[in-house]
Amino acid sequence: MSRPSPGGPRPTIRDIARVAGVSKASVSYALNDLPGVSAATRERVLAVARELGWRPSAAARSLSHARAHAVGLAVARDVELLGEEPYYMRLVAGMEGVLATESVSLLMTVVPDAGTAVDVLRRWWAERRVDGVVLTDLLVDDPRLALVAELGVPSVVRGGADEVLPDAGGGALAVSVEDEREPLAQVVAHLLERGHRRLARVSGPSQFRHTRRRDMAWREVTTAALGAAQEVVEADYTARGGLDATRALLARPAPPTAVVYDNDVMAATVVAERGALGVSVPGELAVVAGEDSILCRLAHPAITALRRDVVADGADTARLLLDLLAGRAPAPLRLAARELVVRASSRGVLTPPAAASPARR
Repeated sequence: MSRPSPGGPRPTIRDIARVAGVSKASVSYALNDLPGVSAATRERVLAVARELGWRPSAAARSLSHARAHAVGLAVARDVELLGEEPYYMRLVAGMEGVLATESVSLLMTVVPDAGTAVDVLRRWWAERRVDGVVLTDLLVDDPRLALVAELGVPSVVRGGADEVLPDAGGGALAVSVEDEREPLAQVVAHLLERGHRRLARVSGPSQFRHTRRRDMAWREVTTAALGAAQEVVEADYTARGGLDATRALLARPAPPTAVVYDNDVMAATVVAERGALGVSVPGELAVVAGEDSILCRLAHPAITALRRDVVADGADTARLLLDLLAGRAPAPLRLAARELVVRASSRGVLTPPAAASPARR
């Protein structure tokens, strides 16, 4: 390796990457003293940079300390599900409404899992594309929490305020979730009033912290009301997952007469496919959705649901992150509890169940 000749072209990050045999991203991590490369790679990159006579330009140095005026949201969900479920679009609408007033952009991407989200968030932070991030759908063992703690990324964490979150140098801030027990207690009380004594719930994936909290609340509420915890079948929030779980429940020797679904998509699909399932709604099967949306209101019969203002939640989340980026220290936000909205899918009085039809078997 040799220094460029006097008056020759200025060495670039691309030159360093070529000589060191690494990617441009690795060179960026090493030169900016950021995580993401091994100690050996960092030393090799720095040695090559010295040999080539590389120096950061004053303009680049100035830009590196400038605000990106953007915040990141890497959603770890199946793309097909996002196309079905209105929740995230309402959340993003609420965030955008607030961020736009401060000329801050929302950088959003959809990735298949939390591990990929870690890679995306690390790259965004290394490239200074975002000033902070919002984390959603926390996993029981979520690698994103360790990442924001390691890098000191200003972060608003939706959910998980009741758990211990890693210290991110004042950067991480939890958004409390609403109480899970009280809304489910309202649902169970309503179903008991309509004559139901065999209940079930179709949950979301158990890897999510909010599912675990809801599982615990369901056990407590149904045990208190019926003397025994009522059954839970895990699904994946999709239309097909909800149908498969419902078929499994209806095939039981003593099937439930009321089912609570953790989201609106599963509940709306079951109501739409009730004929194929061989049940009448609400006569033989009452249906309740854990999330309310236009899907619940347009279904026939309309679906009883637990309602919350997701757009307002998104707006509050964005305000919280903007406060954090401005150097203010806001208190964690406790979201309003969901409230039961009774509609036709659970309003009827339970009729004696008919004999199992071939569609149920």
